[in-house]
Amino acid sequence: MEIYSLYEFKLLADHDQFALVFKEGIFLTYSLKLNSRFALYALYRFFVEIEYDVKSNKIVNKVSFISGEKLDIYSNLKG
Repeated sequence: MEIYSLYEFKLLADHDQFALVFKEGIFLTYSLKLNSRFALYALYRFFVEIEYDVKSNKIVNKVSFISGEKLDIYSNLKG
């Protein structure tokens, strides 16, 4: 297993990023909004959120991050 930083991950081609997420990532949780399903994965020392369009059954977006508002969406902590 090769360890990637978030920066190294973002330099990879999209298909390589998806391959890493689905092979090495740990599925954590998901959320639903309108016609989209958002799946959160932990990968090495960062997170990747993948958005699926429910109607077309296709991946439409991918966002990688370490912390911040995106991660707060999945947190049960109240500020």
